[in-house]
Amino acid sequence: MGPPEIFREVCQPVAESGRGVDPRAPMLPVAETFLSRQGEGGLTGTNSFFIRLSGCNLRCWFCDTPYASWQPTGQRHTVDELVRQAVQALRSGDCRHVVLTGGEPMIFPAVETLCGRLRSEGLHVTIETAGTAWRDLTCDLLSLSPKLSSSGPDPEQHPRWARLHEQRRMPIATMRRLIDAAVDHQVKFVVDRIDETDETLDTVLALGVDPAHVWIMPQGVTAQSLDQAAKWLRPWCDRHGFRYCDRMHIRWYGNRPGT
Repeated sequence: MGPPEIFREVCQPVAESGRGVDPRAPMLPVAETFLSRQGEGGLTGTNSFFIRLSGCNLRCWFCDTPYASWQPTGQRHTVDELVRQAVQALRSGDCRHVVLTGGEPMIFPAVETLCGRLRSEGLHVTIETAGTAWRDLTCDLLSLSPKLSSSGPDPEQHPRWARLHEQRRMPIATMRRLIDAAVDHQVKFVVDRIDETDETLDTVLALGVDPAHVWIMPQGVTAQSLDQAAKWLRPWCDRHGFRYCDRMHIRWYGNRPGT
C-alpha cells in the first residue's frame, strides 16, 4: 500500500458515482472509460476498452492527461461496475482487450481486485504504469513507462512536486518485480531530447530487459511534432535494436480525452 499522502493527494477531488453503493465494496476513482484503439506499443490498432483511473503519484511536465494527474477529476466506481462495463464492451464491440491506465493505476489497492476479475471474465488486461508502486497481481501485458530525470516539473514553480517526483520516479527493483509477475511486458520511454538517450540506455541495462521489448516514443501531442522527432529518434532506435513507438491515437483522433 502506498504512502498515505499519495491517496490524500489524488483522491479528494473525485466524487461518488451513485447512491446505495455498499460501503464495503472496493472502489476506484475513474476519470473516464471509453472504447478506442490502442495507439502505442505492441498492441497498436487493437480495439480496447480503456479504464483511466484518476490520480497519480508523479507530476511529469509533459503529462497529456492532466485531468488524471495534476487536476484529478471523475467519480468513484465499484469494481463490479467497471467489470460490467468491460464485459458489455466485449459483447457489443468484439473487444476482449482492457487497458488500465491513468494517472497511475498501481497506487490504488483495489486495482488488484479489478485486474483479477477482468481476467476471470476472459479479458486480456494491459496495465499502463510508471512502475513506481508494487501490486500483487498478474496482468497479460505490463506496459511499463519509466520516467527519465528530465520528466519532473519546474522546481521553481512546483518545488514540492519536483522533490516528490524525483524521489519516486525510478525504483528499479519494483519495476523488475512487476515485469517478472506479468505474463508479458513492454518498456516504453518518452524521449524529448537527444541528451536523454544515454539515460535511456542506462535504464534499459539496469532493468535487464531485451531490446526487443523496449519501445521509444517521442514527446509530442501533434502529428507535426511527432514527425519532427522521428527524423532523429527512429534511426537511434534502429541502431540499438529498440522499437520506435509512434503515438497513433494522436494521428487518428488528436490530443483529446476519450481516445
